[in-house]
Amino acid sequence: MTEETTGSTVPRRQLGRFLTELREEAGVTLDGAADLLQCSRQKVWRMEKGLVPMRAPDVTVLCDRYEAPEGVRAVLLGLARETRSRGWWHAYGDAIPQWFSLYVSLEGAASRIRQYDAELINGLLQTREYITALYQLNRPETPEPERDRTIAVRMQRQQILVRRLPAAPEVDVVLSEAVLRRPVPDRRVWLAQLAHLRDTALLPNVRLRVLPSAAGPPLAAEAGTFTLLEFPKPGGIGRAEPTTVYSESITGALYLDRPAEVATYERVWRGLEGTALDAEQSRSFIESMLEEW
Repeated sequence: MTEETTGSTVPRRQLGRFLTELREEAGVTLDGAADLLQCSRQKVWRMEKGLVPMRAPDVTVLCDRYEAPEGVRAVLLGLARETRSRGWWHAYGDAIPQWFSLYVSLEGAASRIRQYDAELINGLLQTREYITALYQLNRPETPEPERDRTIAVRMQRQQILVRRLPAAPEVDVVLSEAVLRRPVPDRRVWLAQLAHLRDTALLPNVRLRVLPSAAGPPLAAEAGTFTLLEFPKPGGIGRAEPTTVYSESITGALYLDRPAEVATYERVWRGLEGTALDAEQSRSFIESMLEEW
């Protein structure tokens, strides 16, 4: 696994952003920072972009040159230690593609997760049997050990819904009605999945809403399935990690955090909120589906 995919992603990005601001305030160039660390300009750039973890001694050298206040220095050294810690997902090896490893790290650090799904039940809300049924339908050639490891990862991810420390994120999910009318072949599995949706929606931090087909094609039809990740403010200094949009395809994913990009998806989300059933109506809709099945 490459250096870019080890360590905790969010602390790396936070540390890199803080160091960039301190460097610019101190009037130091990238080349000047590289001379201080006796490394290449490209490596400093990668550090500031949060692409690689950083050693505490390097952070100390930069803080000295940038004349960082003691309080800021302590926070940055704490972030540096976190950048070198390995997330739980690394134990699963290649069961998690490198492009998805970044998402798992961001998801685990998020304070709010908003997701729209147009085709399948959201991964955080799937039952083990439903995931297995999807593999049997769409990827029957997948070796059983590989499938089981991938399922184990998804089950582990779902623990963020009920974790205590740090506090579980607020999770808002909008599901297209079409998803709820697209069952897997096994009736028992599908009934259990619908019941799991109903029950999970009762968690205090989870809000599940259904987008009815009668509402017409939403703007989200152009965006496709996507996730908006928001992050808490770190350690009492600086800005929070910027909201990130995650959009996945079958072979990779896009991570968008430019203000204009995020604003576009925020507009899409507002459109979904304006047309989806409210939480109580959505629970009633799922209950009606259970009765129908």
